[in-house]
Amino acid sequence: MNPSAVTAARSPSRLAHIALRTNRIDELIGWYCNVLGAHVAHASDKVAFLTYDDEHHRIALIGLQNYPAKDETTRVGHYHTAFAYDSLADLLGNFVRLRELGIVPYRSINHGPTVSFYYADPEGNEIELQVDSFPDAAAANAWMQSEAFRRNPIGIEFDPDRMLQQLREGVPEVELMRRPDSVQ
Repeated sequence: MNPSAVTAARSPSRLAHIALRTNRIDELIGWYCNVLGAHVAHASDKVAFLTYDDEHHRIALIGLQNYPAKDETTRVGHYHTAFAYDSLADLLGNFVRLRELGIVPYRSINHGPTVSFYYADPEGNEIELQVDSFPDAAAANAWMQSEAFRRNPIGIEFDPDRMLQQLREGVPEVELMRRPDSVQ
């Protein structure tokens, strides 16, 4: 056996799932099913496994004990989990559907490589719902070398209702997803 083959890094083939501890399992089941269009693959009073595609589960909710609540302190560690949509129309359609359910993003931002909505679940776990702004990873990576990204790697907040109105008026998705400070 080649020794370098043993030590060579091998990337995973995909991100399989996220797991969250919770004291409010039923509430989180409902929230994630609503937000992601997921369904319950298995649930008991202590654990639940949710999926929205052909994977057996994408989200595991674990309620094995009474966990201490999160505090409001910003800490190092996991910040959010992002879920991608295929088009801006899909992302904005989901934004409208969620708003009708009383679920609204706390932040809407055009990062450049993505257009994103940020939501917090009932226990304060944060998720990002996004759409890629570029046709492929090479184009996104090239844009991330731009002066606009160097000056502002976080992005520019936007009004989702205005973007939705513009999409309904026929403004092309590619134009709506272009970050305003990008060179035309």
